[in-house]
Amino acid sequence: MIFGPNLYAQQRTQKPPLHAKHWMAITGKPLAATAGAMIFQKGGNAVDAACAMIAATCTMWDTLGWGGETQALIYNPQTRKVVGINALGVAPTGATPEFFRRKGMKYPPEYGPLAAVTPGTPGGILVMLAEFGKLSLKDVLEPAIQMADGYPIEAETANLIEREKERLKQWPYSRQVMLPHLGQKREAPEPGEIFRQPDLATTLRKLVEAEQQALRQGKSRKEAIYAAYERFYKGDIAREIVRSVQEQGGLFTLEDLARWRVYIEEPVKTDYKGIEVYKLTTWVQGPVMLQTLNILENFDLRAMGYNSARYIHTLYQAMNLAFADRDFYYGDPYFPPAEPIRGLLSKEYARERAKLINMERNDPNIKPGDPYPFQGERNPYLKLLERWGERREKDGAKSGEQESARSEQEFEKDFYAGTTSVIAADEEGWVVSVTPSGGWIPAVIAGRTGIGLSQRMQSFVLDEAENPFNVVAPGKRPRATLTPSLALRDGQPYLAFAVQGGDSQDQNLLQFFLNIVEFGMTVQEATEAANFNSFQMRSSFGNHESRPGRILLNEAIPSWVRNELRKMGYEMTFAARTSGPINAVMFDRKHGTMWGGSSNHGEDYGIAW
Repeated sequence: MIFGPNLYAQQRTQKPPLHAKHWMAITGKPLAATAGAMIFQKGGNAVDAACAMIAATCTMWDTLGWGGETQALIYNPQTRKVVGINALGVAPTGATPEFFRRKGMKYPPEYGPLAAVTPGTPGGILVMLAEFGKLSLKDVLEPAIQMADGYPIEAETANLIEREKERLKQWPYSRQVMLPHLGQKREAPEPGEIFRQPDLATTLRKLVEAEQQALRQGKSRKEAIYAAYERFYKGDIAREIVRSVQEQGGLFTLEDLARWRVYIEEPVKTDYKGIEVYKLTTWVQGPVMLQTLNILENFDLRAMGYNSARYIHTLYQAMNLAFADRDFYYGDPYFPPAEPIRGLLSKEYARERAKLINMERNDPNIKPGDPYPFQGERNPYLKLLERWGERREKDGAKSGEQESARSEQEFEKDFYAGTTSVIAADEEGWVVSVTPSGGWIPAVIAGRTGIGLSQRMQSFVLDEAENPFNVVAPGKRPRATLTPSLALRDGQPYLAFAVQGGDSQDQNLLQFFLNIVEFGMTVQEATEAANFNSFQMRSSFGNHESRPGRILLNEAIPSWVRNELRKMGYEMTFAARTSGPINAVMFDRKHGTMWGGSSNHGEDYGIAW
């Protein structure tokens, strides 16, 4: 590992890089990557393969389920443009701040039927497939249906079910699906046991049945896939979801599902040293990385050296500035008020924020800035901005007691609340980067549908003093952490990258990107390279806690770097692996090939041809 000012020297990686000429499929589990490969072998494009991998990871409960949410960036080689897919569910009817306050809550809950926004992933898969894919829904769902009929469950998921079995027992349909050995010492499936989900298999077959029936009636491929969409959100599947959610104490209505829609939208972008970096807008945290890159343009990062104390300090401060803006200004752009995204992504605003960095000392009191003047407007929330943080400080004794009662392990578990990532690319030029999530174990299963519901409601706030753009309301999307990434160079795909890990996602993706652009790493080296994480931003989960001045470092960071950071005021924690489970594809234009990278952090896996 190199810590000096020179470019990163090539290292032997723990996993080999992937090389491909025709296609590449990378995701969070080996079986799900195989599903993507199966679709490519059938003649599908990268969108078809990505949809099959999302479906497979949902069926495997790879930190998500079918009732969660899907976010994607797609490069369309026919238009040479990047499009965004917004398939994030919304708060149901009756989900208001007053509703949750009456229940004595400071935030919407982490678990249970009241933690759920409406299912988004099925709609996201169907819209992506209909608009940009080549194959039928029947072909693309075939691997997931086979898995729902029964697959050998891996140890990570099987053991997670066992750990969470007491929560799962609260919900009758979850108990039936997840605990096949109820009453025995181990009630969850054993690793390697055939795990069957007959209700989910039936639901997926109903979607295929709707498609095939429409095709027999003379409908086009696209119309037939949208017939499956209608059945899920307005037909018998929707009725069973709503019935069972209300039975278990949730708020969903048929109108909530019928009114919801997937948005195909224009992403936001910035230019960093001639590279166009694309992110989804303020309904996720993606613009944070763009803001941070804009701030970092004002510094010579390469001269500082990879993971030197000065480099770590500069990135840590820049990230905190951008995340403070996230915590106050990000929310659902389809719901008023309008977020000041032009100001937030202004290069001039970034230069002003960069001036706030003290190069000698950590600043634990970084607050949101005022981007409105940088888009020619006056900030309507100046009074809230001036008081930002007061409420938390005022409640310090009480909240401090609550926070101290929670172990650091619990805090980090919330902070890194997981998802998976999906990367697919093909020789036609289609490129897909996805971070599907939600409905992770322990999830409430919606009746006989087999659909595990989202837990994304917890990312809302109840008090506009915390964030006037992200206060819960019926029909509104919570500001999520999910953040796929695409980068173009000279108008052509350069990098597709994504990672799981809650509030750490854009921190790890930023460092991955700089590892390649500033330090010349290969894509596999960059996925395995040691990253660091700030805990200063407010967690998007649980009690929305933060730990100002705290930093996670890799155990390989040498003593002299640690000593310098300690003098700057950092509280340090360490881990053996800090890269995050990053998955990525880099395009080699010189040779007409693709390089794939899949982190050594978890069970992520790629297949290429």
